[in-house]
Amino acid sequence: MLTPVMSLHLATVAPAAVIGAYLLLRTKGTSFHRLLGKAYMALMLATALFSLFIPATVGPQVLGHFGAIHLLSLVVLYCVPSAYIAARKHKVAAHKGHMIGVYVGGILVAGLFTLAPGRYLHQLFFG
Repeated sequence: MLTPVMSLHLATVAPAAVIGAYLLLRTKGTSFHRLLGKAYMALMLATALFSLFIPATVGPQVLGHFGAIHLLSLVVLYCVPSAYIAARKHKVAAHKGHMIGVYVGGILVAGLFTLAPGRYLHQLFFG
């Protein structure tokens, strides 16, 4: 069953996935990159925060709520501000590393977890 917080989570992660892919593939350092990057970072922070309110339904739980997938949320909550600070300090390699990590971990790996049996998206896509 889709809950309101799951809806918010999906509403922020879907555009973040598209914007993040665009940013990874296009020219870096332009004013458009910086503008989209701020939107992407805001979406990813919101996505990670919303995910903390979605209980783990697959695998072991900690405190009756959190699962392994929530570790990715913590990584995103650390990496997004770190990437922003690195960009502000012109530490391009650090910024790049954090942002690739956010996309791979926060979008791709977490997205694969959502397709595990017992999860809402697995049920939605595969019945």
